[in-house]
Amino acid sequence: MEQTATTVDRIGVTRPWLGAEEVAAVTDVLASRWLAQGPRTADFEGAFSRAQRVPHAVATSSGTAALHLALTVADVGHGDDVVVPSLSFIATANAPTYVGARPVFADVDPTTGNVTARTVEAALTPATTAVIVADQGGVPVDLGPLRELCDRYSLVLVEDAACGAGSTYAGAPVGVGADVTTWSFHSRTLVTTGEGGMLTTSHPEWAARARRLREHAMDVSAADRHAGVPAADASYAEVGFNYRMTDLQAAVGLVQLERLPEMVRRRRSLAADYRSVLDSLPDLRCVADPPYGTTNYQSFWVEVLPGFPMGRDDLLAWLAADGISARRGVMATHREPAYARRTVPAPPLPVTERLTDSTVVLPMFHTMTAGELGRVLDSVVAAARSAGRSWSPDDRTNGAL
Repeated sequence: MEQTATTVDRIGVTRPWLGAEEVAAVTDVLASRWLAQGPRTADFEGAFSRAQRVPHAVATSSGTAALHLALTVADVGHGDDVVVPSLSFIATANAPTYVGARPVFADVDPTTGNVTARTVEAALTPATTAVIVADQGGVPVDLGPLRELCDRYSLVLVEDAACGAGSTYAGAPVGVGADVTTWSFHSRTLVTTGEGGMLTTSHPEWAARARRLREHAMDVSAADRHAGVPAADASYAEVGFNYRMTDLQAAVGLVQLERLPEMVRRRRSLAADYRSVLDSLPDLRCVADPPYGTTNYQSFWVEVLPGFPMGRDDLLAWLAADGISARRGVMATHREPAYARRTVPAPPLPVTERLTDSTVVLPMFHTMTAGELGRVLDSVVAAARSAGRSWSPDDRTNGAL
């Protein structure tokens, strides 16, 4: 029984905000008997395109699928180099690999964790045809200078906004200025459909091709084909994919999208509470809004600086001993075995390596209580005051410290 109580009391790093409205939306789809991609998916695409202020939105089975489609419709392929951040989930580098291109890693800004026009330009090669930038953890990338850079070199600009729903750049939703933007609806993102993604673009021909490609490149959608009597025949002009979203997912997404403004407001409030305490601790730096935009705080991360009483991994163990699930910061993809021999030579990535080794993602979710927030803050403050004291996770668990 004691072990069960400990499990219940553990504070997770994230938790989706789902309620009766999502249950009702899914029930309606089940009652309609149209479960695959259909009218709810179309409704979700329309609602999302309006929310993000872009003319075209194409729902997909995942954010990774959307990235793959984005490069495909932009005709990026074999022999091309694509500049990407290493400080990102591995899917950002995988997408160029899927189309036969080579990812070239760029370093990031030490404050935001995002690539900049300077770091991207340093990574350009004669074979570069596209650049993928990411709104890491929800912090908006400084897109204006990157747009200017890509226009100067005639490069496709793809924004990986997997974490970015609800973040803003220059007063507009992130992603508006890219050639094509991709989104994730994984359970760790603010708007979730469990799995799922979206591609948005102002290019109508790219959107039309993405719609075909996600359905095996059929020239007539499955919904339209089955609506006819008899069912229309389909033809396949190119090799496509099965990257469709289901109406069950889209129904959840429609409800989640309505929740988004409140999600962002709540997360920004929690972030302010975190910062009101943690900003006063020496040698601990909190993520914050950049001067050109606002973050949705999809992740609330802190950098453990060299003067902090313990290293990043020890802080994670300290928190775990207090029943708090934190996470290491964003991965450095160039260190992964999958990319040890796949990339072309790139500039050194000292900032990427420092941030991936020194950052901690603290718990952040819509339903986080004042008590849960207080527990996290108390634990971090105690860690900051632990200078000169030896400890072990067992000591913390047993109450010896």
